[in-house]
Amino acid sequence: MSTTDLSAPAGIRVPDTALVREATELVRESVSELIYHHSRRVYFFAGLQARNGGLSHDPELLYLGAIFHDVGLGERFRTSGRRFEVDSADEARRFLHSHGVPDDSVRRVWTAVALHTTPGIPEYMEPEVALVTAGVEYDVLGIGYGDVSEADRAEVVALHPRPDFKRRILQAFTDGVAPRPETTFGNVKADVLEHFVPGFERGDFVRTVLESPWAE
Repeated sequence: MSTTDLSAPAGIRVPDTALVREATELVRESVSELIYHHSRRVYFFAGLQARNGGLSHDPELLYLGAIFHDVGLGERFRTSGRRFEVDSADEARRFLHSHGVPDDSVRRVWTAVALHTTPGIPEYMEPEVALVTAGVEYDVLGIGYGDVSEADRAEVVALHPRPDFKRRILQAFTDGVAPRPETTFGNVKADVLEHFVPGFERGDFVRTVLESPWAE
C-alpha cells in the first residue's frame, strides 16, 4: 500500500498534506508492519470516536500523534534509559520542529504521544491528546468497542489488518521495554514484563517510600 493512500475507511480521511505524507513515509521506514498498521488504525478509530462524540479536533495533529506514538519501541531506542513514550514523543517533536510547525501544535502532539499509556489524564486535555489515547485504548484494549459500528470497524481493519494482533503487540511491547525495565515503574508496561520476562520484579511504590533515605 502506498503511504500516500487516500482511502477513507468509515468516512475518516487521512489529511492530504505534505507534513502527513512525510511523517507517514518516515514512520513506515522506521517501524515494523505491525506497528505501522496499528498506528494507522489508532488514527481511524480515534477519528470515529471523535465523530460519534461530536468532538472538534485538528485531524492533522491527531494523525501525527497516532503515527508517531509507538516509534520509541524500535530497536535503536532500547538503550535510551527513558520511557518509550518519551522517545516516541521526542521523535515527533524533532520532526515537527524541522518542518517549522508552531510550538503549540508541537506541544499537543508531544503530549498526546507521551501520555498515551497513562489512563485517566488525557481525556481531560486537548482533543488531540484525548483522542490518541482513545484510539490506542480502542485498538489494543477494546475500550468502547461497541461505540464503533461493526461495518465501520470492518472497513478500518480491511485497510489495516490485525492478524494475531494480541500476541504480536504484546511481543512488541516486551521487546521494546525489556532492555529498560526501570522505565516501567508506575505504568502499564510493568504488567507486560511481569508476564513475559522471567525474573522481572515490578517496582513497589510503598516500599520505595518506606525505604527512602528520609528518617521519617
